Amino acid sequence: MYDIKEYYESRSVADAVALRLAHPEAHVIAGGSDVLVQMRDGHRAGVELISIYMLDELRGVRLEENGDLRIGSLTSFSHITADPLIQKYIRVLGEAVDMVGGPQIRNIGTIGGNTCNGVTSADSASTLHAYEAVVELTGPDGARRLPIRDFYKKAKVVDIRPGEIQTAILIPKDSYEDTFGYYIKYAMRNALDIATNGCSVNVRLSPDKKTFERVRIAYGVAGPIPMRAPTAEAALCGQPVTMENVERFARTVLADINPRDSWRASKALRQHVAVESAKRCVIESVKRAGGVL
Repeated sequence: MYDIKEYYESRSVADAVALRLAHPEAHVIAGGSDVLVQMRDGHRAGVELISIYMLDELRGVRLEENGDLRIGSLTSFSHITADPLIQKYIRVLGEAVDMVGGPQIRNIGTIGGNTCNGVTSADSASTLHAYEAVVELTGPDGARRLPIRDFYKKAKVVDIRPGEIQTAILIPKDSYEDTFGYYIKYAMRNALDIATNGCSVNVRLSPDKKTFERVRIAYGVAGPIPMRAPTAEAALCGQPVTMENVERFARTVLADINPRDSWRASKALRQHVAVESAKRCVIESVKRAGGVL
């Protein structure tokens, strides 16, 4: 069933980096919910695999000294959803990854695998973009960090250099503090389905809850890679919290997104869903922030 040429088990991050350098054609495997399915379907024939699954140092969620939220790349979706720090500071991310597959997939699938796969439909991707996440990669020259918008290069291609593995995803304190978000996944089925469109919004309101101080919106499946809608964000930042402004914001997302026609949905349907999702996400985010619309 699985045509595997060689299988290497990493004992540490340094060992994983050394294995990557020694076997540059090998594929990294964590939970295996993507890689093993692809192999079962006949892809990656005769592949070499480097497993990082046993590296517990890459699991868990914690606060850095500067207040940034650090999510180890091997943290499963189930653990992210249940983690107290996620629940306290960025509940929407836990809700988003709780829409991945079924319970078995969420127990084995990891946030690192979901992002390193590079697909625009990943349920974590739009929320991570909306919260301006930073990706940490560790390689032969040490660790480097880059904004997640730069991590995604093109469809199914991410910026991982020779010898590197992804070790963490960080959510900056400035992005999550006093910020409330909501995610909508539009799919043909309510469970076990790939997103036809994913929309994540977060807002920060003024102390009197009357003004949008900060607005972020990001999409999956609105282009070849996950993407923000900066024109729409700029249209709402600094504006009063009114339905008129929310409606205008939602229509403005069409200036930034570029969905495609596919067998799952037409471009016109994706555009319609994107506008409606933007509106609904903002409304719910405002409610969570204590505002009224």
